[in-house]
Amino acid sequence: MASGEFVIKVVLWDGDVNFTAALGRALSRSGVRLTVSEVPEDVDGYFAEAGLPLLLAGELDCPFQNGNLLLYLRRNYPDLPVLAIVGRPSIDGAVSSIRAGALDYLLKNSFTIDELADRIAEIVAARIRISDRQGSGELLSRDPGMIRMLRLAQKAAASRATVLIQGESGTGKELLARFIHRQSSRAQKTMVAINCAALPENLLESELFGFEKGAFTGATQRRIGKFEQADGSTLLLDELGEMALPLQSKLLRVIQEGEVDRLGGRQPVPVDVRIIATTNRDLQQEVEAGNFRQDLFFRLNVIPLTIPPLRERPQDVELLLDNFIASYSRLNQRDYHGVSEAARRFLLSYDYPGNVRELENMVERAVVLGDGPRLELADFFMDSEHLPEVDRLPPLPEKHCASESPEPKIESESLDSGCPSVVGTTLAEVERYMIFKTLREVDDNRTHAAARLGISIRTLRNKLKEYRDQEVA
Repeated sequence: MASGEFVIKVVLWDGDVNFTAALGRALSRSGVRLTVSEVPEDVDGYFAEAGLPLLLAGELDCPFQNGNLLLYLRRNYPDLPVLAIVGRPSIDGAVSSIRAGALDYLLKNSFTIDELADRIAEIVAARIRISDRQGSGELLSRDPGMIRMLRLAQKAAASRATVLIQGESGTGKELLARFIHRQSSRAQKTMVAINCAALPENLLESELFGFEKGAFTGATQRRIGKFEQADGSTLLLDELGEMALPLQSKLLRVIQEGEVDRLGGRQPVPVDVRIIATTNRDLQQEVEAGNFRQDLFFRLNVIPLTIPPLRERPQDVELLLDNFIASYSRLNQRDYHGVSEAARRFLLSYDYPGNVRELENMVERAVVLGDGPRLELADFFMDSEHLPEVDRLPPLPEKHCASESPEPKIESESLDSGCPSVVGTTLAEVERYMIFKTLREVDDNRTHAAARLGISIRTLRNKLKEYRDQEVA
């Protein structure tokens, strides 16, 4: 695999050497790196040393510590996505695996190696999450364009090249910058950041370049600037588009010469700094308007990355919504089970001028103000004056209507006989039958259906989406 290629780490617990080797080769073509071992005796020690993977797959429906491994994982690692891939299937195993929170229950002999690899790659692509360990936020996406941009970001991280991140306010530019730093060879040192829009020109200059004692009134001792603080590391110049033209010329010299002149200093100080700049302005237009130096723009625009606004990636709205509800429910010790239909209709149709930051703030407010057990439309607003009229909200997209999802074609004596004949029927079809039969019994109420099936609402929603995608394909 080429240096700098986007690598996604998946762990497979399986003792079949031939199977794991073939699957590993197939997955590597999709940029997925497979780490293989048998089920460890000390699961906690394994994760403590290796960290949690993006996905854990393998023979997971097995005994473990006087219980079941899947149940142990669900109880102790509830946020870890797991995928059961078994050689000897059973209906009881399929049911218990789904109830234990497995994303799917796949049979080795029902798929070719390439088909299994494609299925794993699809699951991974839909669950890419790049956590910001230095902050409280994270980048979440299942949008294809966003994922392609993240691939470019990791390739750029392996280099020394300057990166220019552009995007509207609230899209997560600083989170992306921190991700690039953590993936680089400079990750062992702390990234230094400065907001160029938060300081007046003279103060920003001294903060960036530092000053000597006596350089100006009040300079009672030497102070090194952000460039020297970031020597050997990364300097994030946040909202660079707000920097005044005179200061831009000084910044250009530092980038070109690799040395910084302190205010009042007698000689330049060499620095080794990797620069990542962010802005919510279109710098090309700023250059044409005479507000930004063209030569500095060319120096910064080596690796340009643009984060699309949330309104252009509707697939991410529901993903982020569910994540924020779960996060702020835990933080505020509340127990919410999704949102009402009216709230979802509003949230999926809103254009989010404040992007991800606005959605996060809305969810936090709703979690604090709501009464449960689910968030209602009114919970997202401080007063009824701005509350939208439900009758004027657009309907939910077709994919959210469980009753419109096609039912599985399973031969059975009758729908009330309890379970279809399993002769010639795959476990996936049995699972699908159970889900749709339960939905019909509870009048398509997903909350009640999930409770009856012993699975989470999110797992049920993922299953329904999978069935819809299969019909479209």
